[in-house]
Amino acid sequence: MAKQISFGDRVLAATGEFGPLCVGIDPSREQLAAWGLGLSAVGAERYALSMIEAVAGLVAAVKPQVAFFEQFGGRGMIVLERILSDAQDAGLIVIADAKRSDIGSTAAAYASAWLDADAPYRCDALTLTPYLGVGALKPCFDAARASGRGVFVVARSSNPEGVVLQEATAATGRTVEDQVLAEIAAVNGEIHDGSSLGPIGAVVGATRTASTFDLSTMGGAFLIPGVGAQGGTAAEVAARFSGLDTRSLLVNQSRSIASVGPDLGQLREKVLAEREGLRIALAAS
Repeated sequence: MAKQISFGDRVLAATGEFGPLCVGIDPSREQLAAWGLGLSAVGAERYALSMIEAVAGLVAAVKPQVAFFEQFGGRGMIVLERILSDAQDAGLIVIADAKRSDIGSTAAAYASAWLDADAPYRCDALTLTPYLGVGALKPCFDAARASGRGVFVVARSSNPEGVVLQEATAATGRTVEDQVLAEIAAVNGEIHDGSSLGPIGAVVGATRTASTFDLSTMGGAFLIPGVGAQGGTAAEVAARFSGLDTRSLLVNQSRSIASVGPDLGQLREKVLAEREGLRIALAAS
């Protein structure tokens, strides 16, 4: 039996070929209206399929935001299943942005839904929130490792509302966000030999000040929101993550790319322009 390729190795290969750009698939009410699509599961499906067609073969990864499918109930979640599958079939790393979190058997059920080999919402990676404790996420960590998938734990989000909580001082004397990063590093150190990237990544926003935690010790990939419509720039990404292997970075952009749609040619031109902008900024850092 062939050896299972780890999530970390897949990220390194994909970003090494296409660069770090990750494109968000966000069929929000506003975006559907801008594209002339109905506010429905059918509209969300058309939008998502168009985005997959536009980015396939140009970027390393896509990040469907689960809430924008969930808003349409069961029909929306059926669409999400198809989108996750079609994006993977197109050769993209697919990060389901669901931000799940719980403890015990509930966390295990989330793992079964998203990360097991036969999960109904099978994706390559899942976003998680750590505020019931990083240790409580162990069922998701275990499932990801067993199935060759990954997770991204929110540590330093790009939204300003998160700063008060994330920069608060924990009982360890670290900030909460640095404590989360330290615990991720510890888990990766325990379950991975360090030859590539471990399966546990972190969400670290581009719009935040530079971390006081040594990001080179984290041992996993970084999912980086905040670039584009939220005000972050490629130059800020280069500055915040200077010194790291750029193949460990997945820089998410959504509205700034989708805003030029729905014309497929214009979307692909925008993707190529943003990809080149990231390449130049990172090469100069």
